[in-house]
Amino acid sequence: MALTFQLDPPVTPALRDGILALWAEVSNAGGAVGFVPPVTVEDVRPELVKHFAAMAEGRMRLLVGYDEEGRVAATAFVAYNAHRLMKHWVWLYTVMVHPGHQGKGYGRDLMAATADAVRGFDGIEAIRLTCRGGTGIDRFYASCDYKEVGRVPGAIRVADGDDRDDIIMLLPLH
Repeated sequence: MALTFQLDPPVTPALRDGILALWAEVSNAGGAVGFVPPVTVEDVRPELVKHFAAMAEGRMRLLVGYDEEGRVAATAFVAYNAHRLMKHWVWLYTVMVHPGHQGKGYGRDLMAATADAVRGFDGIEAIRLTCRGGTGIDRFYASCDYKEVGRVPGAIRVADGDDRDDIIMLLPLH
């Protein structure tokens, strides 16, 4: 069964708790979403609060994928650029699919739903994201038509002696 996507859902305690649980579970399953396992919901909470604050200020939007039982199963946060010369593209952050739903095509569905949503944003011509090298996720994004446009070697330190590239990818929307 497919996910049901909603752009800019109301921020409720259920949504908050669903995203917190998803973020911790994705992180603990090895997902490169800003943390290194092990993490708890409380470790993730300050980052989600920052995302919600950006949403409240109109700087960020949220796309949520719900499973057939109405649970948060996927997310993508879309951030507008504040720089006046870069307002024609957006950043994509915290792209996650619940580990229990991986392998079902939901990641590809999330990326397509995100691109479709952003195409409806006034004046936006492209989506830019970064991903952690050494995870293979860049190949997934490439399969969704994102192109690698830059790489900063060793920019992400996940542990002493384990530095990863920061890979910059872009999806033109035209």
